[in-house]
Amino acid sequence: MSRALLIVDVQNDFTEGGALAVSGGDAVAAAVSAHLAAHAADYDVIVASRDWHDAAGDNGGHFSATPDYTDSWPVHCVAGTAGAEYDPLLTTDAVTHHVRKGQGQPAYSMFEGVDDDGRTVAAVLTAAGVVTADVVGIATDHCVRASALDAIAHGVRVRILTDLIAGVAPEPSAAALAELAHAGAELVTSAQA
Repeated sequence: MSRALLIVDVQNDFTEGGALAVSGGDAVAAAVSAHLAAHAADYDVIVASRDWHDAAGDNGGHFSATPDYTDSWPVHCVAGTAGAEYDPLLTTDAVTHHVRKGQGQPAYSMFEGVDDDGRTVAAVLTAAGVVTADVVGIATDHCVRASALDAIAHGVRVRILTDLIAGVAPEPSAAALAELAHAGAELVTSAQA
């Protein structure tokens, strides 16, 4: 039985100054790095995901000049741009699998992406015998929510490290955490993990 850390979309476009900046994003990047510095050895697998959208086209309706901020968004995290790179405050030395998602289509969950070898997150977790996962990252009310729900659906016992996440807005973030708790996720701080 092994344990994973799932780091969701800690990217420049989702932190302060980015195209879809989330307040507190830089603080999450720094805090996740501190958590890794102290606890990387506690995890058998460390997966970090990035939105990695195509520059051409609307990525299946994901990009829009008139976004509704629910199903469509301003251009963000275009493959190969600075906005798609990890936040510089996130130290990725301990990451075992880098996942890219949303290549030409909408994708919120890291389970919709693939690593550098073309493997899905589900395949990586299964191969490593992962039974528990801690989930951190951005944004609580979108990609953290979707990734954690998919991990639960995959049969993994999930803990959301609530001091290592940041959401777009307070109400949908609280609703996402309530939904995750109802689905079986444990809500704890990194100090309790």
